[in-house]
Amino acid sequence: MTGVAATFEARAHGAAKFEANAATRDASWVRFLVLSIGLSYFLIFLLLPLIAVFAEAFRKGTEAYFAALVEPDALSAIRLTLLAAAISVPLNLIFGLAAAWAIAKFEFPGKNFLITLIDLPFSVSPVVAGLIYVLVFGRQGWLGGWLGEHDIRIIFAVPGIVLATIFVTFPFIARELIPLMQAQGREEEEAAVSLGSGGFQTFWRVTLPNIKWALLYGVILCNARAMGEFGAVSVVSGHIRGETNTMPLHVEILYNEYQFSAAFAVASLLALLALVTLVLKTYVEWRARRSAQEGREQ
Repeated sequence: MTGVAATFEARAHGAAKFEANAATRDASWVRFLVLSIGLSYFLIFLLLPLIAVFAEAFRKGTEAYFAALVEPDALSAIRLTLLAAAISVPLNLIFGLAAAWAIAKFEFPGKNFLITLIDLPFSVSPVVAGLIYVLVFGRQGWLGGWLGEHDIRIIFAVPGIVLATIFVTFPFIARELIPLMQAQGREEEEAAVSLGSGGFQTFWRVTLPNIKWALLYGVILCNARAMGEFGAVSVVSGHIRGETNTMPLHVEILYNEYQFSAAFAVASLLALLALVTLVLKTYVEWRARRSAQEGREQ
């Protein structure tokens, strides 16, 4: 009787598994339709515009392409874009780590308010953020008189561009780390402290290895947004050629002046940065999945 019962149980299990697989198995035409829609979207809205950018950039030949990139205003825009990213990304790295550590590992008054502030740049238009900086630091702003008396320029200068870039990019690293650190809990850090580790040693030896791929992922996204930001930077820059124009702003000016090949040449650099970001993002995701799989196997 035991053998018969086991046989019936195995058959019932097999039938249930078959029914579950059948319930999630779509018809061929459904799979074809979904795949066609996805590929069509990718082709029309992603691949074709990317091809068009490079085709238009090289339409007048490679000499015109590289001439547009080494033009003084273009070089100034490239340098300013890299400078803004080089300042804003490390600062957001520090802030993101500190905010994620505080939110995930501690309970304190105002915790929910801090989370709301982190999400603020996602809900506020970048143009509005730029206007806020003009209202605070502009010549007629709240601090404009004091800044003018001390000959300090923030709006229509590099500091304003950096501040605007920091504002629109600071959620990316924190938002990548907070869910992961909350899921990991505090047990490992508490164990390290109980064994005599200091705060920095605990962070370096315990916390950082567990979050390194999420941290790198957030840095990549933060850097991509910093280099491609347009709205907030456009408001605070003043569009001074050769001084306060970043790469996106320089592309707009060239396009409005009907210098289409030069505009697309500079735009192709932004497209290349986006492609490099995509490759790095894919690699980091793959490494994170592999590390998680190895951790489960151990």
